[in-house]
Amino acid sequence: MVKNIAVIRGDGIGPEIVDQALKVLDKVAELYGHTFNYTDVDMGGCAIDKYGDPLPEHELKKCVESDSVLLGAVGGNKWNDVPGHMRPEKGLLRLRAGMGVYSNNRPAKIWPQLSDASPLKKEIVDKGIDFIIVRELIGGIYFGEHKTEGDVATDVLTYSESEIERIGRIGFETAQKRNKKLCSVEKSNVLDSSRLWKKVMHRLAEEYPEVELSDMLVDNCAMQIVKNPAQFDVIVTENMFGDILSDEASMITGSIGMIPSSSLGATTCGLYEPIHGSAPDIAGMDVANPIGTILSAAMMLRFSFDMPCEADTIENAVSAYLDAGYRTADIMSEGGTLVGCRQCGELIIQNLRKG
Repeated sequence: MVKNIAVIRGDGIGPEIVDQALKVLDKVAELYGHTFNYTDVDMGGCAIDKYGDPLPEHELKKCVESDSVLLGAVGGNKWNDVPGHMRPEKGLLRLRAGMGVYSNNRPAKIWPQLSDASPLKKEIVDKGIDFIIVRELIGGIYFGEHKTEGDVATDVLTYSESEIERIGRIGFETAQKRNKKLCSVEKSNVLDSSRLWKKVMHRLAEEYPEVELSDMLVDNCAMQIVKNPAQFDVIVTENMFGDILSDEASMITGSIGMIPSSSLGATTCGLYEPIHGSAPDIAGMDVANPIGTILSAAMMLRFSFDMPCEADTIENAVSAYLDAGYRTADIMSEGGTLVGCRQCGELIIQNLRKG
C-alpha cells in the first residue's frame, strides 16, 4: 500500500523527534511491504523565518492533499515578539481549520513500566489510568473574535448546536468502542455555551442508550483527574477545557513526552502529533523523548490508514524498549539506562517485529 504523508518537522525539538518517527515508519513499511512517501511542509517559526507567514497557503495545500499529516512541534521564544496574528501557533490553528479536523483525541494511559514516574500516590495509580479526552478542536474561544480596545480586551466564545453535535457523536462512538462510559465536561453553572453543550449531549444520549452519560463541571473534572482517574473512560469537552485537561491528564501518566494525539474530521486525512511543545531549551541536544511522536505515527497507521497490525507492531516495540529499562531524561528513574533521542529511536526499531 502506498500512502503520502505530509511531514511538519517544525521548531525546537520537532526535527529531532520527527526524524525518529520517520525511521520507525520506514522500518514498518519494509516489514509489511508498504511505501510511505514524505512531503516536507514548513509551518510555525521556521515558516515565519522563510516566508514571513506561519503557514503559507501553498504549504497548507500540501497537507490537505496528503493522506495524513505528521507534526513535530512549533513555536519558541525566538518568535514571542511577533504580532499576535503572526505567531507560530496561528499556523497550527490555520492548519486544523484548513484540514477540517474538529476532533482531537488524546489518550491518557500509564505504561506499567512507568507507574513509578506518576506524581500520584501508588494506590491511585494501581487502580489504573486509561482514558481518552475527546476535545473539540476548531471552535470555541480560540476561534472567536479577539480584540483589544484601549485597556479592555475581549475574546468571544461561540458554539453552535451542529458543532457540539458532531464532536458529541465522536465522544459517544469512542465510548462505544471502549467501556461505554462518557463524561461530558462543561461549565453550565456559568456559561450559556455550556448550557447549550449539555442540552445537545443529553439529546444525543437518546441515540446511544448503551453508553452511560454523565455530566461534570470542568473545575470538578480537573480535581477528579488527580483524585480518581480510574473513574474515567472517555471525556468529551470543548476546545479550551480540553486543552487544559489533556495536559493535566498527560502529566499523571509520568511524562508529557509519552503521549500521542490524533485530530480527525469527516475524512481519514488526519493530523497526528505529540501533545508536548517544541522545548527550545533542549533543542539539538539529543535528549528529547521521541516516543510521543512515534506513538502518534502508530495512531496514524491505525486510524487513518487502517493498519492495526502495523500500529500494534510499533506499540509493542515501545513496550519492549521500556521493559528493557531504557529511559530518556524526562522519564529517567533509579535503575534505568539513560539514552538520548537518536538511541531511543534506534532501540525501538530493533524491537519492531511483524505481527
